[in-house]
Amino acid sequence: MGNRGMEDLIPLVNRLQDAFSSIGQACNLDLPQIAVVGGQSAGKSSVLENFVGRDFLPRGSGIVTRRPLVLQLISANAEWAEFLHCKGKKFTDFDEVRQEIEGETDRVTGANKGISPIPINLRVYSPHVLNLTLIDLPGITKVPVGDQPADIEQQIRDMIMQFISRESCLILAVTPANTDLANSDALKLAKDVDPQGKAKTPKIDERIDRYIGVVNRSQKDIEGKKDIKAALEAERKFFLSHPSYRHMAEKMGTPRLQQVLNQQLTNHIRDTLPAFRSKLQAQLLALDKEAEEYRGYRPDDPSRKTKQLLQMVQQFSVDFEKRIEGSGDQVDTVELSGGAKINRVFHERFPFELVKMECDEKEMRREISYAIKNIHGIRTGLFTPDMAFEAIVKKQVVKLKEPCIKCVDMVIQELINTVRQCSNKLECFPRLREETERIVTSHIRDRESRAKEQVLLLIDLQLSYINTNHEDFIGFASAQQRSSQTNKSQSSAGNQVIRKGWLTINNISIIKGGAKEYWFVLTAESLSWFKDDEEKEKKYMLPLDNLKVRDVEKSFMSSKHIFSIFNTESRNVYKDNRTLELACDSQDDVDSWKSSLLRAGVYPEKTITSETTTATDNFSMDPQLERKVETIRNLVDSYMAIVNKCIRDLIPKTIMHLMINNVKDFINAELLACLYSAGDQNALMDESQEQAQRRDEVLRTHQALKEALAIIGDISTSTITTPMPPPVDSSWVGGAAGGRRSPPPSPTAPRRMSSGQRPAPRGAPPPPNRPGPLGPFNNSADSPQAPSRPNRSSS
Repeated sequence: MGNRGMEDLIPLVNRLQDAFSSIGQACNLDLPQIAVVGGQSAGKSSVLENFVGRDFLPRGSGIVTRRPLVLQLISANAEWAEFLHCKGKKFTDFDEVRQEIEGETDRVTGANKGISPIPINLRVYSPHVLNLTLIDLPGITKVPVGDQPADIEQQIRDMIMQFISRESCLILAVTPANTDLANSDALKLAKDVDPQGKAKTPKIDERIDRYIGVVNRSQKDIEGKKDIKAALEAERKFFLSHPSYRHMAEKMGTPRLQQVLNQQLTNHIRDTLPAFRSKLQAQLLALDKEAEEYRGYRPDDPSRKTKQLLQMVQQFSVDFEKRIEGSGDQVDTVELSGGAKINRVFHERFPFELVKMECDEKEMRREISYAIKNIHGIRTGLFTPDMAFEAIVKKQVVKLKEPCIKCVDMVIQELINTVRQCSNKLECFPRLREETERIVTSHIRDRESRAKEQVLLLIDLQLSYINTNHEDFIGFASAQQRSSQTNKSQSSAGNQVIRKGWLTINNISIIKGGAKEYWFVLTAESLSWFKDDEEKEKKYMLPLDNLKVRDVEKSFMSSKHIFSIFNTESRNVYKDNRTLELACDSQDDVDSWKSSLLRAGVYPEKTITSETTTATDNFSMDPQLERKVETIRNLVDSYMAIVNKCIRDLIPKTIMHLMINNVKDFINAELLACLYSAGDQNALMDESQEQAQRRDEVLRTHQALKEALAIIGDISTSTITTPMPPPVDSSWVGGAAGGRRSPPPSPTAPRRMSSGQRPAPRGAPPPPNRPGPLGPFNNSADSPQAPSRPNRSSS
């Protein structure tokens, strides 16, 4: 009733929606919203009711629609309505719907003409509608009344613009017939949204006029309960009989308006279908392989379980090896993991931990002097004792146990993380995943004890024999020249670049611009930073002499990880700052920079207890003892350099052999046997409930996609055109007043008719004095036009 032109689309669109509803998805054809816009009491609600076919909107004088009404029409077998704020309550009497709209409006805005942008959401289920959205918006008013604010006009305008600015909104601009189109508020709003008329695309039939006259029910008709069907009959009689409109009667009236909207909706659906079809075809193609695997799938088939178990274990083994050895696929682009993380542990974290174990210079010299004195005992020694050298060396070697064990722990943690990452592909089979992780992790823990034993054995080997005949050991004769040789070797390194990267200087005052990010370049002699990575504008260069690194506690207000550089002689490091605080995005980046600074000779700060500080401050040496201490110090440095070089080489090799390679071999050769011996292999392959649901969903979705593509084929061929009403015979117009005969309208002449225009039966304009459609439909080149915008997003 009132929208018969759309009923041809209803069965096909509903079939498409039903196909998607069966799999719990929405059919997104992006049907446009139809927003009715116009001045106060222009007849917007009547146009909307005619379109819906129901009399259900509030009526009265002044501003009646004071909140947007978002009306969702849903095709159904029965007819009822429900509100979003009254979920579960069905309204079958549409007089009650009107009362609920009025009551809900007053609840938010009050009963004294106040307005609110909060919409009322109403759903109408009917067998006579197509699924789409209609919006009844407040009428444009200029004078505030009641509780309305002084800027009521701007508020209503902003409210309307929120809706009609949307790409998929179709604007019905309603203008009374006794109003000049040039002064139409509705058309002005439409022009503001689409000033060039670009939203009107060639997809709309050029023969369709953009201005259409309709006759709404008068207030007397409404109060007299005149139904919409009778009103439509009266409307058609008016256009056929009135001298000003009878020659264009087939282009006027509510049915024509509905026909135009139906044509645009039809075209919109047709224009949307190619992209929609492509999307469905892509989804279907993506599911083809998986659906083929699931078709005929028997979860309890023992042979299938055995085969799938073999495939899963093999895939797990391949994935683990790829993550450790590196490969082109399965690349983590977010953070280091697997083999890359272990590589960083071997070559950055482990060397850094070794250096952290080294004694502070003053502390080392104090220990050497005490060792020399204690070895000589009550006698005054004439020669530098060998035993002092060995005692200090062994003490330093023992300190290496902690960083070596820590290196093993870090590698183990990364191996376990890698196992968990690889087991993600087993999540379809929870028991298999659980058993796989348990077996492999248990093996890693077993190898952990073996690896740590071997690491400690390597340290014990270094303690068992101090080889002073090593080719790299400087010996007692050359110990005095060690310092000068070291200085020469450092200067020969020159400006060798050790590291480059972005760092944030964290302790710049807000007055001077606050924390800033710079491009840093670390060489063997200096730390420089530039404005950017082009390295053209150098901001500062900091020599590395007497610098050390200190940890800085992370602030709970900052996401950055911070470390600082300071001068051991209490001098300013950077301008007026005693320290230079540098910030990174992660702790790994901090550790990496500290390791690079270590290579450049910038060592971490030592934590010195109060007892050590007191002993150091009270310590003094005579010149003879100082020479002996210097000799032992150089010897210890030389020998520990040999030990550190050996340890840095052997520990990664030991871990690689006893841990990493062993775990890879275990997964490849023994994991399957362990899984078989762990219990019933059929139980291991019991799929999860989520996997069963996934399989059913894939099959249903695949079938729904096939059905939808078939239905789309029907829609694309069934909605190409909309039947036009039979032409009206206007030959009798020649007998009009004055004997003048109006020429029939040219099919190509650009006639404009007001969209939603409302000529009143009693207030019709007089017949024109010259042929042609004049009067309120005066064809002026400057007259504003209402842009029809069904699918701006797709044009």
